[in-house]
Amino acid sequence: MTLTPEKSLVVRCLQKILPAECVLHETEDLRPYECDGLSAYQRVPMVVVLPETAEQIKQILSFCTTRKIPVVARGAGTGLSGGALPLDDGILLSLAKFDRILKVNLDNLTAVVQPGVRNLAISEAVSAHGLYYAPDPSSQIACSIGGNVAENAGGVHCLKYGLTVHNIIKLEVLTMQGDSLTIGGDAFDSPGYDLLALMTGSEGLLGIITEITVRLLPKPETAKVILAAFDDVATAGQAVSNIIAGGILPAGLELMDHAAIGAADDFVNAGYPRDAAAILLCEIDGGTAEVTDQLSRAHRVLERSGATQIQVAEDEQQRNKFWAGRKAAFPAVGRLAPDYYCMDGTIPRHQIAGVLTRISELSDEYGLPIVNVFHAGDGNLHPLILYDANIEGELEKTEELGGKILEVCVEVGGTITGEHGVGIEKINQMCVQFNAQELTQFHAIKRAFDPDELLNPGKAIPTLHRCAEFGAMHVHHGQLPHPELERF
Repeated sequence: MTLTPEKSLVVRCLQKILPAECVLHETEDLRPYECDGLSAYQRVPMVVVLPETAEQIKQILSFCTTRKIPVVARGAGTGLSGGALPLDDGILLSLAKFDRILKVNLDNLTAVVQPGVRNLAISEAVSAHGLYYAPDPSSQIACSIGGNVAENAGGVHCLKYGLTVHNIIKLEVLTMQGDSLTIGGDAFDSPGYDLLALMTGSEGLLGIITEITVRLLPKPETAKVILAAFDDVATAGQAVSNIIAGGILPAGLELMDHAAIGAADDFVNAGYPRDAAAILLCEIDGGTAEVTDQLSRAHRVLERSGATQIQVAEDEQQRNKFWAGRKAAFPAVGRLAPDYYCMDGTIPRHQIAGVLTRISELSDEYGLPIVNVFHAGDGNLHPLILYDANIEGELEKTEELGGKILEVCVEVGGTITGEHGVGIEKINQMCVQFNAQELTQFHAIKRAFDPDELLNPGKAIPTLHRCAEFGAMHVHHGQLPHPELERF
């Protein structure tokens, strides 16, 4: 491959900071980085760098700031909103080599980890001490903790134990200018603005995270799973509200529809009832007496809610099988069609039944099948739209349908994302979720951390100009309320 003079200069400069093998610039080396888990959008980066130390990252950022080269940070690449989509004129900064667990503090129940550490590896490292890290995205075997912070990831147990933001206490961050920031602290509270919450879910727009202090929890004494089958998806959705209204707080509460049940059962032989229109997986954990009581109460609520079959996992092996089916649902659904598009919205729990009905109507309207798998307990929907990218115009139709689903979420008082982030996938729907004044404040925060807009530009926060073109924002007499923001 022949390098352009500009790219050749960039490569030579980066090779002065990093070993040559850590600066990738040949097309065949760049291809694996052209997308994240949202493969519908692809772009080959100009250069990929794989630093091993914070000092190397500082030097890379300083060089890029001087030359005004944009930088996109990347973790394990399991994201599902295009947040790690590279730029063809930018540097993709991989944090894959930041993969060490630096310290485990058993007295404080915390661990200090680098951003490239796999989510599951944290729990594996502390398991012998009877501890674990609670957030468990379905991709936890592969996804990195840095990416979890960037997207504020959740998982099947986030109903009881919270999202990433509730399970970290401190971050070490480098700004685009190379300044080192410590956000949060080793105590469970810190003075001043809650910048820790601001950074969590910021999608790589504000800084590069180099170190994370996570909370560790004692493993529950016991955990039991109830599988409840229903002959109607909306009825299953209503059962979710009934469980929470009954004063029961499950560790996890997941819903899968008929298509998802069949696909997951074929994939991992989970033992699901194949004839059900929907199933709920309801896990109760804690002390033995507490679990026994809540399990009995949940059983009664599910009976009253119209469950046609209720089964309690007989042992730990069956419990793990039930969860294996749920966690394998995304790859399992990949066998049903050439392509699928995974949406991510959140709604109030009491709206689940109505929104599922509306999703079914939209599926019929667009002529595209939709498989529903989601964290029902916290209202986090994951409709999977089946399509074929080889059919001209079908991806565009799928994107439009996905946008309509997210707009339904907003209409009922929900949000356009629960854990996958906005990235590029949902950037138009940000115009529906927020007004011009709110977006102006988002841009102001971005400029405060990154005045030259070089970190992950074009993601997460739309320009007001884009929103006006999208038709979702009021424009005053043909003029944008803040025309100076058109450049973003």
